[in-house]
Amino acid sequence: MSLLEQISGPRDLDRLTNEQLIELAAEIRRFLIAEVSKTGGHLGPNLGVVEMTIAIHRVFDSPHDAIVFDTGHQSYVHKLLTGRQDFSRLRERGGLAGYPQRSESPHDVVESSHASSSLSWADGISRAFVMTGQADRHVVAVVGDGALTGGMTWEALNNISDDNDRNLVIVVNDNGRSYAPTIGGMARYLNSVRTAAGYRDLHHSSERLFGHFGAAGRAVYRGIRGGTHGFLARLTNNEALYSNLDIKYIGPVDAHDVHAMEQALHQAKEYRQPVIVHAITEKGRGYEPARADVADQFHAVGQIDPETGEPIGGADGGPSWTGVFSDEIAALAAKNPKIVGITAAMLRPTGLHKMAERFPSRVLDVGIAEQHAVTSAAGLAFGGLHPVVALYATFINRAFDQVLMDVGLHRAGVTFVLDRAGVTGPDGPSHHGMWDLAILQIVPTIRLAAPRDGARLREELAEALAVDDAPTVIRFPKGAVGPDIEAVRRTDDGVDVLREAAQHDVLLVTVGAFASLGLEVAERLAAQGIGATVIDPRWVVPTAGSLIDLAAKHRLVVTLEDGIRVGGIGTRIRQDLRDAGVDTAVTELGLPDQFLDHASRSQILEDAGLTPQHIARDVVAQVLGSKIPIARPLSESSASDDESRQLG
Repeated sequence: MSLLEQISGPRDLDRLTNEQLIELAAEIRRFLIAEVSKTGGHLGPNLGVVEMTIAIHRVFDSPHDAIVFDTGHQSYVHKLLTGRQDFSRLRERGGLAGYPQRSESPHDVVESSHASSSLSWADGISRAFVMTGQADRHVVAVVGDGALTGGMTWEALNNISDDNDRNLVIVVNDNGRSYAPTIGGMARYLNSVRTAAGYRDLHHSSERLFGHFGAAGRAVYRGIRGGTHGFLARLTNNEALYSNLDIKYIGPVDAHDVHAMEQALHQAKEYRQPVIVHAITEKGRGYEPARADVADQFHAVGQIDPETGEPIGGADGGPSWTGVFSDEIAALAAKNPKIVGITAAMLRPTGLHKMAERFPSRVLDVGIAEQHAVTSAAGLAFGGLHPVVALYATFINRAFDQVLMDVGLHRAGVTFVLDRAGVTGPDGPSHHGMWDLAILQIVPTIRLAAPRDGARLREELAEALAVDDAPTVIRFPKGAVGPDIEAVRRTDDGVDVLREAAQHDVLLVTVGAFASLGLEVAERLAAQGIGATVIDPRWVVPTAGSLIDLAAKHRLVVTLEDGIRVGGIGTRIRQDLRDAGVDTAVTELGLPDQFLDHASRSQILEDAGLTPQHIARDVVAQVLGSKIPIARPLSESSASDDESRQLG
């Protein structure tokens, strides 16, 4: 029986010797490589926090002591040590989530995987413990150095330092990277600390010196460890960073040395005030393919060969949406020197890396700081440039006020490119990009496009970059781009008609990649003798006049979108139809206003009723009058068609 198999909870760690802890760390790394290579997931970050997580659970008593992870993708080791060792269905429906999840374990506190929020959580929890008389409980916030680039972290530190009478330990997991290498002045500063020869040499020489005196000498060394850390911190100028915060600093600590990490955490725990423990880690530790991966040290992987780290399995169906955007923005930037790219610590994942390679001075990585990115973009637009802010759709939520008040109100010519829009699948509720359509469409003057294929992505991106007096949005899903879908015709105001039937029963309004779903539904309706027109508005906000005209000619309008139905594009179309005096019934199909658990995209869409079979069955019932909303009677539709022809 392996050591890992004997761990059913954190207190099982207490009986292990230092040698056994080293072996346990090795077992955990072998386990992670073997299991995550089968399912995919966040491998590199977890390989880097093995000893650190062991030390945290040895020193603190979870769940009595609250452990908060920022962002949570590095919580696999935490799961293993808290009794969750079945990784066979990691990130699949019914299996373990890829992030902390309260329904899995009382050891999980914060479920959201959006960065830079952990210190605010820790601030609130630690205050609550004091206010409710739970003085024996500690809070440990594990925050990556990448999260320190987010403004929310510093807002929290400001409040923590103002009221420091609580048991709060902040572990800075410093590996020099967030997703990719961490950027900014803070990153440069921490890097200088991490590599300072003065700290490294003095630390090791002092430890060797006291070690010569045997057990007694080592005891003296441990006793003055705090003073040594303070001296070394001043030598490496860490006081310049933390002195004004009034928070004690311990470190840097080699977080791959369980014993050293435990000593630092014990010292922090005994201080009984907010303490920062600066832990130096190596992303991808112990797995050469990860360490050799320059791009992101296997931050997130699909199924891979555990020996080589090479991807396995068949091709994913062709080029990705991100890849199409990446090639096109680089090409457009070559023609237009006013184009500037902005990313929030995700240069390669959002596809801006190719533009950065060709025009390094025109792509700005602001770190995990979406709010700053958006307002900075407004400033760039004022200065005569056209910024392209590339984010995951789920992260635009974090900067809504800036989109509304800094970009929208000032009619700034800023283009937002939202990757991973709609249902993303295995990463769970905080990563679905399902709120962007509802949130962004309420910004006055905004124009929002959802391309259905690669050709339309290229086309609509160029159109967006030509708008200099209002914000524009291009949003597309995760994964591979399907084949191009050509239109039967295009209306004067840019709506693509993908399919027309002689009989105007149903108008299917599809948003983005749901065009193929709409065409499948139309085929099924045709088999039932129901005529369906399928359109792609291309620009779903504002509502095109030709869409309203087409709706007036049909008996029923059905909208299909991969965003929430509440306040979605379907809701907007229904309101615009009423404003135009068109009384055609509208069925708004989309995602429920719920937090959707991790599962495959197809499973989630099936649950939401967004399958050709389910949609066609309901539409047939509406056309026949047995399901609400009921389609307009055929006679009224014919009269409306005659009236439209006369007006035309």
